[in-house]
Amino acid sequence: MSYQVLARKWRPRTFASLVGQEHVVRALTHALTEKRLHHAYLFTGTRGVGKTTLARILAKALNCESGVTATPCGVCSACREIDSGRFVDLLEVDAATNTKVDEMRQLLENAVYAPTRGRFKVYVIDEVHMLSNSAFNAMLKTLEEPPEHVKFILATTDPQKIPVTVLSRCLQFNLKQMTPPLIAGHLKHILEVEAISAEATALQLLARSAAGSMRDALSLLDQAIAHGSGKIEEAQVREMLGAVDLDHLFSIADALLAGDAAAMLQVADDMATRSLSFDAALQEMASLFTRLQIAQLAPQAIADDLPERPRLLEIAARLDPEFVQLAYQIAVHGRQELPLAPDEQAGFIMTLLRLYAFRPAFDDESGGRRRGPEPAGRLLVVPSTQAPAPTVAPAEAGAGADWHDILAALKLGGMARELAQHCELRELGKARMVLSLSPTHRHVLIKPAQDKLQQSLAEHFGRPLQLAIELKEGSGDTPAAAAQRDHRERMDRAIASVEQDGFVRQVIETFDATLIESSIKPI
Repeated sequence: MSYQVLARKWRPRTFASLVGQEHVVRALTHALTEKRLHHAYLFTGTRGVGKTTLARILAKALNCESGVTATPCGVCSACREIDSGRFVDLLEVDAATNTKVDEMRQLLENAVYAPTRGRFKVYVIDEVHMLSNSAFNAMLKTLEEPPEHVKFILATTDPQKIPVTVLSRCLQFNLKQMTPPLIAGHLKHILEVEAISAEATALQLLARSAAGSMRDALSLLDQAIAHGSGKIEEAQVREMLGAVDLDHLFSIADALLAGDAAAMLQVADDMATRSLSFDAALQEMASLFTRLQIAQLAPQAIADDLPERPRLLEIAARLDPEFVQLAYQIAVHGRQELPLAPDEQAGFIMTLLRLYAFRPAFDDESGGRRRGPEPAGRLLVVPSTQAPAPTVAPAEAGAGADWHDILAALKLGGMARELAQHCELRELGKARMVLSLSPTHRHVLIKPAQDKLQQSLAEHFGRPLQLAIELKEGSGDTPAAAAQRDHRERMDRAIASVEQDGFVRQVIETFDATLIESSIKPI
């Protein structure tokens, strides 16, 4: 007996066995139970989610010899013939092949004849969006008012290309992509029945690689069984898929925390030796940073049975949440720039070095420079070696320091100056400065601006200085508010000066003129 691939062997034959489309199954079951049968159905969704399978099950439900039912028997001649593709009243048409209007007219000419064997004549038109405009127009009238014994089931992966005149004549059901846990659970069930051993991590890897398609997952499972000689192990699956081992990514994260650029480059070399895809590596890296952020902000969302959960939580505890966001963006942009790089390995290495260059920095207790997560309170610290000479005389710590005067002496521009102008001085010590920023101006609180401000303050005071910026309401006495008040006062004086001018007053009285205040600019 010839071997039957798993995708065909495990194709669902009843609504109950269909996985992941409960919302569609519920609607169709209720319609069949209550005999509220529409004449045209449209199933949409990506490849391998069950559109054609659902159409065949619906055809069985309509033509089962036990009657129209949501639970076809599967043993009568009609059910068996539909399952084997031999049912004369089930016409499956590939619209990608039969795109012309003449072919559609020929198909619909037979619709007026009564079914030969079944209760209904069912037309299943797959990839219906491939039909030409003329073919769509030819089927409109029949699709709107077909004979009582005809049912249309249309399937497509691209409903946007179907004319609205066709969409309005159909009941539309959107089939969802399968989630990786759902696919992995179904694969586990299949392997238990097939008596094949498998590692849970290998099944999770296959489920992610399937990208929401159960058919793709079953095809990959067939390949994995052949590759592993009847057993499925994570290492073999990774080798088969050319996927990046999580150990590589964790090694990159450990080297990043340790500030070891050489170790990060060694991982890239190891991956090149194994001919792994650097595009897939950056995709997996972005996925890892996503899980790290979840572990930081919503650790309860990380499944307890996830094998890498302990290591995820360990790394998440050592990284700053803001840096994880930045690292995710670096990985995503690095993947976008990969086609522009001299070669994929060079693009991947530059992405790793970008992560290294933008990692948070702070001084440890010994005074040496160390890389790692930032301290609490959003502290940004200047290295203690070779502090630049002050541009002005250093202010005494806490001795009547005025933030307006300090800002006037700083060489700042752009967003850094915008940030500084909206801050108030809360505390100034020998090694630490605390500023407050109103939550209404949180949009100016970005890391490059903080870095520039912190660097400028260190140059001004001539010593390493920790800068903390707190989001809280203050007195409102910020340089920006003072500048706004000064501008308003100057504007008021300018308007009053113009209004009191004799010539202006004479023109207003003579011609009943109006003074446009917005045209006045203070000198």
